[in-house]
Amino acid sequence: MRLGLYVRNMGPQSAPDTVVACARAVEENGLAHLWVGDHIAIPPDDAEGSDGRYLDPLATLAFLAGCTSRIELGVGALVLPYRPPLPTAKWVATIQELSRGRMLLGVGVGWMRPEFRAVGVDFGRRGRITDATLEFLERCFAGDVVEENGQPFLFRPRPPRPPILIGGAPEHAFRRVVRFGDGWMPFAVEPDDLGPQVVELRRQATEAGKPAPRVVAVTRLDFSDPPAATARARAFAAAGATDLVHGWRYTGYDDFRVAADAMAAL
Repeated sequence: MRLGLYVRNMGPQSAPDTVVACARAVEENGLAHLWVGDHIAIPPDDAEGSDGRYLDPLATLAFLAGCTSRIELGVGALVLPYRPPLPTAKWVATIQELSRGRMLLGVGVGWMRPEFRAVGVDFGRRGRITDATLEFLERCFAGDVVEENGQPFLFRPRPPRPPILIGGAPEHAFRRVVRFGDGWMPFAVEPDDLGPQVVELRRQATEAGKPAPRVVAVTRLDFSDPPAATARARAFAAAGATDLVHGWRYTGYDDFRVAADAMAAL
């Protein structure tokens, strides 16, 4: 099971030097990947912990691609309805190209209604927009010439498409994994619940003629109790998680480094 950490691209922890230092700590510890989150327009009454300061996740990954050389760089999860499909596809292809194939593209439909209002997108259409964007991404990475709105255009550079990991509840996420994706990215799931869900996802993938999906479970480990943290990580592995990501609110680089060292010790 591959292990990774969330790097906060939000709040005071998103200062450039801190973000770079945290990314390098992930790489130096031999971990598999780092992740950033996605918010675009936090309302003032929901800004606790971030003060509304959010770095764009795709720009952050492009920046970190130049500061690292080995680890995978993931966004989990990019809210596809917030962004127009073609510029998003160009961002993704560029990060994948400049990182030499290290990007992980976690995507989701979104949940924060005020953000949808801020970007002018109908909250009720978010699922349909997500599907349309995933279908567009599929076409962009399938060939150099793409047609949209009746206009053919060249989609270059066209590196190998990064793995697409679908976030969200099984009912809708599994359909998207089978149709568009390479794996599932569940948040705040417990190992006992994850096991049966992984069995069902693998069944659906097999029926569709697809390989076993990657399962990137996002959770929090209590590193103040190393045996408990180890046991929890092993429970996720036994439940079928192929990857485990630890996310939490750290205060700064020193706090992050402690967790990175502890994660590596697993």
